[in-house]
Amino acid sequence: MEYLNFKLIASSIIYSVLGITILVISFVVIEKLTPRMLWKEIIEEHNTALAIMAAAFMIAVALIISSAIHG
Repeated sequence: MEYLNFKLIASSIIYSVLGITILVISFVVIEKLTPRMLWKEIIEEHNTALAIMAAAFMIAVALIISSAIHG
């Protein structure tokens, strides 16, 4: 019954939403700082290198957020 602790479930949901929000905000900031539209380049122009760079950026930010949340 320890695993069904409402406090732990609520904090996990709150931290997950907070982490996803920070990740989206950081991607939007990077999108604004780059000279071209990243999303357009990835989807319409099929720029694989840029897609890999964006994925690496998201993974890096997600690892930072995860470390900050879990201590």
